[in-house]
Amino acid sequence: MSGTTPSSGPGPGENNETNPYAQPGDTSPSAGQPWAGGQPPSGPPAWSGPAGGDPAYGQPAAKPEPPQTIMNAVKLMYVGMGLSLLGLLFTFSSTDQIRDAVEEADTGLSASEVDAAVNTAIGVAVFVGLIGVALWLWMAIKNKQGRSWARVVATILGGLNIVFTLFSLTSSGSGLNMIINLVTIALAAVILWFLYRPDSSEYYAAVSRMNS
Repeated sequence: MSGTTPSSGPGPGENNETNPYAQPGDTSPSAGQPWAGGQPPSGPPAWSGPAGGDPAYGQPAAKPEPPQTIMNAVKLMYVGMGLSLLGLLFTFSSTDQIRDAVEEADTGLSASEVDAAVNTAIGVAVFVGLIGVALWLWMAIKNKQGRSWARVVATILGGLNIVFTLFSLTSSGSGLNMIINLVTIALAAVILWFLYRPDSSEYYAAVSRMNS
């Protein structure tokens, strides 16, 4: 016997090698152990954040859905667009009335001058009517998207629409044209009422926060 005690090997579960990926001060059981098979786990760590979008984790928030008040206003805007188209058809069917009005306004006009005046009046009416159709469609799309500026524009246009329609009623109007004008006034008022309901205001505010 030599008197020397042979050094003991590693105990159960122990290994002379240390984990090369362990951080200083790591006292976990695996800190001193190599990875199984000698290789570290591949791939990024498992995501532990919340599911779905969350601005706190850099994920976009879900876009809010328009409430029923906004959808009602949008539907009525499409009705207004249809009335504008109907007004265009009424303009083409009123050629004789326009001609009579031109001749009464100036009896000294020749036939060619009357025709030119009638064509000009119809052209202006069609141009204005097409602008009205485009504005109704534009406002319907943008207010459905929750654009706050669209509500402001719709308010201005609605107010102007009511004023000009009332003026046209006092100056002239009868039959189908008067009915269309009266419906247009009521339509503009109801649309503005829907746009300023509490649910609508909350929707505009939510979209503004999301886009800011």
